[in-house]
Amino acid sequence: MDERFDLELDDHPHDECGVFGIFASGRDVARLTFFGLYALQHRGQESAGIVTSDGMIASMHKGMGLVSQVFTEDNLRPLKGHLAIGHNRYSTTGSSHIRNAQPYLIETVFGPLGVAHNGNLTNALQMRQQLLERGVGLSSTSDSEVITQMLAAPSESWGGEPGQDRWEGRIRNFMAKAEGAYSLVILTRGAIYALRDANGLRPLCIGTLPDGGYVVASESCALSTIGATYLREVEPGEIIRIDKNGLTSARGIRPKKRAMCIFEYVYFARPDSTLECGKFAHEARQRMGRILAREHPIDADIVVPVPDSATPAAIGYSLESGLPFTEGLIKNRYIGRTFIQPDEGLRKVGIHLKYNPLRNNLEGKRVVMVDDSIVRGNTAGPLIRLLRDGGATEVHVRVSSPPVRHPCFMGVDMATYKELIAHNKSIEEIRQHIGADSLGYLSIGGMVAAVRETLGSDVGHCTACFSGEYPIPIPEWLHDDAREKLVFEGMWG
Repeated sequence: MDERFDLELDDHPHDECGVFGIFASGRDVARLTFFGLYALQHRGQESAGIVTSDGMIASMHKGMGLVSQVFTEDNLRPLKGHLAIGHNRYSTTGSSHIRNAQPYLIETVFGPLGVAHNGNLTNALQMRQQLLERGVGLSSTSDSEVITQMLAAPSESWGGEPGQDRWEGRIRNFMAKAEGAYSLVILTRGAIYALRDANGLRPLCIGTLPDGGYVVASESCALSTIGATYLREVEPGEIIRIDKNGLTSARGIRPKKRAMCIFEYVYFARPDSTLECGKFAHEARQRMGRILAREHPIDADIVVPVPDSATPAAIGYSLESGLPFTEGLIKNRYIGRTFIQPDEGLRKVGIHLKYNPLRNNLEGKRVVMVDDSIVRGNTAGPLIRLLRDGGATEVHVRVSSPPVRHPCFMGVDMATYKELIAHNKSIEEIRQHIGADSLGYLSIGGMVAAVRETLGSDVGHCTACFSGEYPIPIPEWLHDDAREKLVFEGMWG
């Protein structure tokens, strides 16, 4: 689908990536990985891939599109073995192209090496340049390929101990050099490794299979889909190794202040996924809606969510305000991502391809429309017009997250400063731009309180896209103008 038109239909930040790894003797790990990726499809719809190994030979299949488009019975059948990793991708660094699809798989002196990555390295440009200067050829613009080649390189070239060729040592060397966000699953000849950066910016959890074996995944929904039981999160700075002897843990790097992306609670994670302290994302979203109702009450008749992601917050707003919750927008849940572009006539109807108003519920009503976020501001206006066309007399917009004023440099496509409507307009100007009768955002304090109350503790989260307070230093080359220059010159995709 034309990316520009896709953005017209979806004003959410895009979902980083989903990673999955499994070690299970006697099981069809390729098929289990397929269903794990299927459960993680919301985290990336651009490409998908699976690597398997039988302890000697590694096999891979990957392609552009949704998991169900990339894999068939015929291309799953050759993926043999008892360990596997998988990946869903939405591009952050690296353009939308098959060469940037993951996992990456290369052959090394110590056997196959497969890597699947969720996040962004903030020093990827320097690492990329060092690899090129050493004569390492790179076929993509993704920082994930940089990670793969770093792990494959002799330890001495990255300052490691001479002769240190065990994968755990190489992983430690990588973690000592890497800056930014990464949740990684790594496949070697006989083991699966899972690791997170020192701040735990991107999620990663561990599960157990009932008949033996372990699973790691970006979210717990992938575990339950294949019958695995949630065990715990991979800790920031931790290295998990899964092999024939079971699961072992080692410290890869000293952990820093926890700063998992709070947008996991706002939007990214599936509502039935458990995060951090084993709490469901759905519970946090309802709390956000309740606090939003206290912060921005309004005299209205009904509460309507923007389906499906804002439904829990709209339920919370309804429960707190006493206003009835009802459906007002019906979503075409099958539009997803398509490679068939609409003609000009369909482009003009735009948002109607994805939503239609439910007139019976809207006629003559003052409506509170709850959304979870407004990023570029290109869908709220059309949705408000749909509600008015459906008979709503007033449309009051309530957003269950604060204004998104800053980009993310740690693995989320949060748009640039130039594109972020809340960076360039006041709340009143945004209200006028989208045509709402009133507009209210959840405060940063309210959002943090909702998550803290859900978890029962304050474990620390990254709120940079709202507050501008980044948990790690952001180099100049990642900012808008410098990055655009690098892309233009072909140094970064």
